[in-house]
Formats: sequence, structure tokens, C-alpha cells
Amino acid sequence: MKGAKITAIGSYVPARRLANSDLEQMVETNDEWIVQRTGIRERRISREDEYTSDLCVAAVRDLLTRYGKTAADVDMVIVATSTADFSFPSVASIIQHRLGIPLTAGAFDMSAACAGFVYALHTAYAYVASGLHRKVLVLGADALSKITDYSDRSTCILFGDGAGAVLVETDEQQDRFLGFHLSSDGGGAHHVYRTGLASRVNGVALSDTGKLVQNGREVFKWAVRTVPHGVRQVLDNAGATLAQVDWFIPHSANLRMIEPICERLEYPFEQALYSLEYFGNTSAASIPLALDLGIREGKVQSGQRALLYGFGAGLAQAGLLVELSLDEQVKPPAVL
Repeated sequence: MKGAKITAIGSYVPARRLANSDLEQMVETNDEWIVQRTGIRERRISREDEYTSDLCVAAVRDLLTRYGKTAADVDMVIVATSTADFSFPSVASIIQHRLGIPLTAGAFDMSAACAGFVYALHTAYAYVASGLHRKVLVLGADALSKITDYSDRSTCILFGDGAGAVLVETDEQQDRFLGFHLSSDGGGAHHVYRTGLASRVNGVALSDTGKLVQNGREVFKWAVRTVPHGVRQVLDNAGATLAQVDWFIPHSANLRMIEPICERLEYPFEQALYSLEYFGNTSAASIPLALDLGIREGKVQSGQRALLYGFGAGLAQAGLLVELSLDEQVKPPAVL
């Protein structure tokens, strides 16, 4: 087994802002109600002709520019998304072509919804640690505005669009991936879904709107009940304690979910990073966005340990404890 590390990060969000005040004109809601129940103040919305592949390309270009990297030696591309441009071909194949990544590189999409980025990162680690690949580009990206029902105030207040990208490369000195935990409970699959070829799951008839449907109450209860246990499993696997975790980066679903999770873990809330306040719930993009915000603000440093934890539709969960080992930035990031 070889060592692996995250060497670079990039992110992108669309220019258009959808503030809570804008939603007041669309559904029966108000800024105070949204902030109190979610912690979200605004979210970014992609243009009509801007798709997940476009978000991904922009995030990778941000990464390449900031860290002086090249895509010419990337040998695998993994994109975690629930909002691919097409059923097929994959977003990964589209961005491989647009970024000039070699034809010899593998490219595929991964579907694990809000846990997708951590699943993709775990997969990239397996490829690099096994010696099969040396430089894997991992993306979490979603254009959820394109599948959001803006007449449903229980969901439209939550979701936004964005993308985050990291490079996972061989580390000849040590392994920076310290522990993991994966979990899935398909018995709750009917609580968060978007219909496709089938219109029933677990014997439950689904609402075939073509839009995202979520039972927020059930998802909230499931996450608050199970995520703390999953975090402890990550730590057990790593032989580490919470006191050794510098930053907890859960999926940015809702601030009112993150608060009780931290409370149950007895982990300082001020050491939790999230991206929801100004970007909303961006599904697979929320964790890399939160990590990059911490880096941009100068809070997150190489050598620190971050516990990344995704959870969502499936009901899938994925956690990783990583020691950050980013290269030095050669250019400052553009303002998001």
C-alpha cells in the first residue's frame, strides 16, 4: 500500500444570488423564518444554459490556477453528482475532454447524493493507495436549482448550485487518509428522491414530479440520530479521538442539523465548517466548498486534521478523517 494525500483544492459557484428576500416573492416565507430554521441567507443559481459540467470545469480551473497544477498527468476523474447534464455520457467524460485530460485517464460519475463527495474521495484514495493510479481528480458538484420545485417552500429555500474539486496524489512519505466509515440504509430511500424509470421504492408510491422530493422531518431525525455514531466509527477506525480533530466538516444540509450533531458529539460548534449560509445546500459540493472556504479564510492549515462527513439520500453516509497536506498556493483564489 502506498500513501495518498490531498494536494490542491478549487471551487466555483454561479454568479446569480437568490436571497431569502427573493424567495419571499415566490412562496409564502420570509427571511427570519428561513434563517431561524436553516441558517441559510442566500444561495447561488446557475444560468439556464449552465450545467453541472460547467460548474466542474470552472472549479478545476480554479484549482489549477491557484496551485500551479496541470491536468496533463491526471489519470482518473471521479465526479460525484445527482444532477448530471445527461443520463449518459458522464459529467466526468465531458470535463475530461474540455480540460484536455489524457485519453488514457479513466472517467466516471458516482451517485451517492449528499454523501457523494466523500464516497468519491474514499474511492480515489483506494485507487492511489493500491498503486493503480497516481493523480486522481475528485469533484463534488450539483446544479440542484434545475430539479427544485420553486412552489414547494419546504425544499426551495434549501438548495443551491456549486462545485468543489480536489486532487488526490501519491504520498511517498506517509498516508494522510487516516480512517473511514461507510453506511447505507436503503429502507429509508423513499424519504429523499427524484423519480426516474421506476415510480415506487420500498413499496411506496413516489411523487412523479421530475423534481427533488424530500421528507425533511424524517431526514432530520435520521441524521441527528445516526451521524454521531458514524463519526465515532471513523475515529475508531483511525485510532483517533475527537480531541485530535481540528475541523469537523459535515454535509451542509441545514445548520439546525449540524448544531445537535455537534452537541451529541460534545464537539465545539465553532470548529465545524459549513458552506450553507451563502450557498445553501449544494449536495455533493457542500463539503469541498466548506473546506475551501476555511482555506480561503486562513483558518484551515496544512498539517491539521479534518473529519469530512456526508449524509443524505440513500440513506447513505460516508466519513473520512484526513490530515491535510496541500501544496502552497501560487496565486490567490478569485472571490466566490
